[in-house]
Amino acid sequence: MAAADELAFHEFEEASNLLAETPDAATTSGSDQLTPQGHVAVAVDSGGSYGAEEEAEESDRTALLQEEKQQPGFWTFGYYQSFFDVDTSQVLDRIRGSLLPRPGHNFVRHHLRNQPDLYGPFWICATLAFVLAVTGNLTLVLAQRRDPSIHYSPQFHKVTVAGITIYCYVWLVPLALWGFLRWRKGVRERVGPYTFLETVCVYGYSLFVFIPTVWLLGVLALSLSGASLVFTLWPVVREDTSLVAAVLLSTVVLLHALLAVGCKFYFFQPLPLEHLAPPLQATSLPPDVLLPLTPGAKTT
Repeated sequence: MAAADELAFHEFEEASNLLAETPDAATTSGSDQLTPQGHVAVAVDSGGSYGAEEEAEESDRTALLQEEKQQPGFWTFGYYQSFFDVDTSQVLDRIRGSLLPRPGHNFVRHHLRNQPDLYGPFWICATLAFVLAVTGNLTLVLAQRRDPSIHYSPQFHKVTVAGITIYCYVWLVPLALWGFLRWRKGVRERVGPYTFLETVCVYGYSLFVFIPTVWLLGVLALSLSGASLVFTLWPVVREDTSLVAAVLLSTVVLLHALLAVGCKFYFFQPLPLEHLAPPLQATSLPPDVLLPLTPGAKTT
């Protein structure tokens, strides 16, 4: 008993000394033991700097986790909504960049800035298809005014043909180009292709120049649009061999020219010869005028 009393006395004395050194320390209500000095809780001052920083970090982590969890799948509408999240100033800046191509001015780096959109290409293709169909019908209307013998009937099927042609061109050709550049990246490591959406965006904006010039200045539109594609693709293909770069750029320009020429001959068809000149009408001749005899003709 004496040893136990002496041990309890020493523990009480140590607790008294610890309480004297740290008067703000709290005791444990269940066991009446003081909190050790190495584990004294840090009281937050009135500014709450430590707690505020921890809460801010925790809220940031929570927000990031929520964004990762709420990332929609590619089969949902929300996944594609981000590709149409552009304002008017961005669309106009990208249109100006496609209208004024120049060497050393990369359209993707200076105008897209790793944020390709589908809003501009979608409406540019729709507007171009509508303009092609309208101007093709307008050509027949003007021809009818010059020659009343021409019968005009609206050709609404041209809207469908123009839409399918333009949209297929803007999606399928960039898909083939992107796939080829991805393959060449495996062959030559320094070849860095654009993403598929960036390639579609470049093609879509390059067609804008055809809208105001499709009827009168088709050659100028083809030159500006083709130059925009060549100057944009050149930084990607210049690291490849000279032969591959030349063949690829030539193919791009050739396909662009085929689109322009095909639209020209389909939507602005030349009128048949019988409509260009009125047929000769028989005129009455005096009875004393003799007509030349044709071979095999008999006289009576």
